[in-house]
Amino acid sequence: MQIWPGRPYPLGATFDGTGTNFALFSSVAERVELCLLDDDDVETRVELTEVDGYVWHGYLPGAQPGQRYGYRVHGPYDPAQGLRCDPSKLLLDPYAKAIDGQIDGDASLFSYRFDNPEERNTDDSLGHTMTSVVVNPYFDWGYDRPPDRDYHESVIYEAHVKGMTQRHPEIPEELRGTYAGMAHPAIVQHLSDLGITALELMPVHQFVNDPHLQGKGLSNYWGYNSIGFFAPHNGYAAYGTRGEQVQEFKSLVKAMHEAGIEVILDVVYNHTAEGNHMGPTLSFRGIDNTSYYRLVEGDEAHYFDTTGTGNSLLMRSPHTLQLITDSLRYWVEEMHVDGFRFDLASTLARELHAVDRLSSFFDIVQQDPVISQVKLIAEPWDVGEGGYQVGGFPPLWTEWNGQYRDTVRDFWRGEPSTLAEFASRITGSSDLYEHTGRRPVASINFVTAHDGFTLRDLVSYNEKHNEANGEGGADGESHNRSWNCGAEGPTDDPKVNRLRARQQRNFLTTLLISQGVPMIAHGDELGRTQEGNNNVYCQDNELSWVDWDLDEDQASLLEFTRKLVALRRDHPVLRRRRFFAGSPQHGGESELGDIEWLTPGGEHMSDEDWDLSYARSLMVFLNGQAIPEPGARGERIVDDDLLLLLNADARAIDFTLPGADFGARWEHVLDTSSRRAAGRRFAAGARVRVEGRSVLVLLSPREEEQ
Repeated sequence: MQIWPGRPYPLGATFDGTGTNFALFSSVAERVELCLLDDDDVETRVELTEVDGYVWHGYLPGAQPGQRYGYRVHGPYDPAQGLRCDPSKLLLDPYAKAIDGQIDGDASLFSYRFDNPEERNTDDSLGHTMTSVVVNPYFDWGYDRPPDRDYHESVIYEAHVKGMTQRHPEIPEELRGTYAGMAHPAIVQHLSDLGITALELMPVHQFVNDPHLQGKGLSNYWGYNSIGFFAPHNGYAAYGTRGEQVQEFKSLVKAMHEAGIEVILDVVYNHTAEGNHMGPTLSFRGIDNTSYYRLVEGDEAHYFDTTGTGNSLLMRSPHTLQLITDSLRYWVEEMHVDGFRFDLASTLARELHAVDRLSSFFDIVQQDPVISQVKLIAEPWDVGEGGYQVGGFPPLWTEWNGQYRDTVRDFWRGEPSTLAEFASRITGSSDLYEHTGRRPVASINFVTAHDGFTLRDLVSYNEKHNEANGEGGADGESHNRSWNCGAEGPTDDPKVNRLRARQQRNFLTTLLISQGVPMIAHGDELGRTQEGNNNVYCQDNELSWVDWDLDEDQASLLEFTRKLVALRRDHPVLRRRRFFAGSPQHGGESELGDIEWLTPGGEHMSDEDWDLSYARSLMVFLNGQAIPEPGARGERIVDDDLLLLLNADARAIDFTLPGADFGARWEHVLDTSSRRAAGRRFAAGARVRVEGRSVLVLLSPREEEQ
């Protein structure tokens, strides 16, 4: 076979319209063979003899899109020294743009014998592993442009490609569970009608379906087990896995952009699917183990693990940093995505041991002209020491605000002494973010996410019910801050069911009236249940998929959520770009009068009021005339004034509206107790009854300027 020298950059397989350039980094390899596979897995090996800066490369004039390939890396195998080259294993290209197949768990994937781990296993893994695919980079994007929404305008919707689409009756069966299914007009219309501005997709990088789960009749459903950081997961492809998945994913992004919806990817750069020292040799391990993985110092046979999955990528290696940043740029420039949510992001900040906010990774992102301009969302924790870093990320970053989730859950389940912190959380958590120069949008507010109870289960279960996972209930979070409203699980008690419905509305209302960026978990607007399972990572079935067959209560919740999102969209005072002046977490008066904290009696909150352990109710005045920032075109933003009446007490409370200096008249726009029709009017100083555990939103229309 004819081979030309080719180029060492870019890494991966690059088709130029005629042939393909192949380039692979390995600082430990002694020989590298490029392996081309036909449809019958017949292998043709081509040795790469050109090496520049540890990059082995060559150009094949005849290699076309759809060509499957892999690598065999010859070099030292000495696990005690962290060296694990093994040419008997066909290895994935770390830069593969598409991947075909899935591993089957065969013993040949491992470099040791199961019955004797000290004995080398040199069985060939071809036929049992995944293969890389050459792709055609061309795609007709037409007039595609990113929606380019500011954070403060965003409403994020976290969704799973398969879970969102698998049971939708309007999606053709052959498209369910796929990228094409997610791009179907039925899904796009649902998101548009809901008012969603950004779709955050759970992992779509190629991941491994764990053989040990398959052996139990389960599978890796969530996908936090990446092996290909450039390749769309082939299990979500409707039209083929020889590069077709790339075109299909691009079509999904294009469809969302046409509807004005951004696409954000949940990315898992903290570890790979190769696991610990007993894991399979699929790619990085056999190519250059010491460059890609963080090994235990003094015991290089083992992996340093801050992710709970067996390994952590080595973030002080320039080649690992290059891999991640090349991947991020690829998804922005070639796949047109609009941002990323980084799983276990604290691991990315670890250079030696502690989480270092100024680590190389953040320095590189800060200066990168492409990555720095998209939305960057951190899950600000990992399982290592000092890994909980809410509020600790650099200014470019926003964060999943775990403290928001916990406080809002505690407030609505009636925990004592939560009022002061609740006030801080719903006003953007200035105590966490303002000291680093960040604004309220640094807080990604959420009550539920993929990990944990759904919203409906949060108000229906006190305990997790994870028996279906086959781990004896040992998996999943045990401290959920949930409350079942008086009965565990499904019940026919109408009083309990009414309270549960109201609590779901309370959570959604709190989320959408809070400063910061709201995130809704898919199906929460539909009252989705997982029957009390708070860890459906392995449940690829109806337990985790969204059920679109709605009863009357679920349809009502959907309509309520649409109105809530519209309320937020229509009122800039609910989505300010700057913090309120003053100290909201202690009820401090605002110097600008932009927010006031009032007791149910209409008086200003005192320090004593904030500190009362049994206090569960308050009024919040939002001054629509005092929004400090101009609009996008420099115009002054003026909004209606809003009054939020929040009652987390079990009893109904009569609130006294403030005096005429706050507003001469108030109009009722929303009530989570659903016992009053919108449109009622109240005069200043009027008494208004707020049902137990409910929220009332009132509006005082601004006078038209003469």
